[in-house]
Amino acid sequence: MQEQLREDAEGAILFDAAASPQVDNDWFEPERWRERGALRSQAGGRGGVQIIATPAGECVLRHYRRGGMVAKLMGDRYLWRGADATRCFAEFRLLARIAHLGLPGPAPVAARYRRHGLFYRADLITRRIAGAQTLAECLASGSLDAELAREVGALVARFHRAGIWHADLNAHNVLVTPAVLHLIDFDRGRMRDPAQDWRLANLARLHRSLVKLGAAAQGESAFRATVWTPLTEAYEATFGA
Repeated sequence: MQEQLREDAEGAILFDAAASPQVDNDWFEPERWRERGALRSQAGGRGGVQIIATPAGECVLRHYRRGGMVAKLMGDRYLWRGADATRCFAEFRLLARIAHLGLPGPAPVAARYRRHGLFYRADLITRRIAGAQTLAECLASGSLDAELAREVGALVARFHRAGIWHADLNAHNVLVTPAVLHLIDFDRGRMRDPAQDWRLANLARLHRSLVKLGAAAQGESAFRATVWTPLTEAYEATFGA
């Protein structure tokens, strides 16, 4: 990681010069990639993401959007509290820390904010994790078994042991590839002392997500036996290792 900052009158771009020695505003404009035939949309997150073929390789471009009721008022705007407090810069730097620790997350390539008075808009580019399915997709296809559940539990424990808190740990933010599992979407995530309360709350959020997606359709006891107990046992064994 070679972090570099490029500023102009409207905002700034933070990027990894080791991935690309130059990143400009065009990188964050989907239409520019579409004109080059180097863009395709993909579901995921609020409003979806864009897959872009960049000089640094295939990447994911995500525009930050609000959710819930506040989205009707604020749209994609966030209150300005300084460059380092922007959602994109904070996530970029957390992802860089995750990579430094050797944990499987998306590698950051570039982040941009554009300031408009008291508010700003933001974007993030990360390297695409090829050949991946979400844990939600694995559940839908019937491939979420005890073995995969144990891998998920071990994955989460590794992040928690390093003190990395995921603000929205759900089945859509766990990516499964044949080689390794990843956690993605660290918007609002941060480093914390690995206290038990937030770790258990994170696991409870994942539990709710799985149940909401139908993992307990055959009954709570079957879900616990085939998924949740293997997951939590692997979590505890890995966290305590």
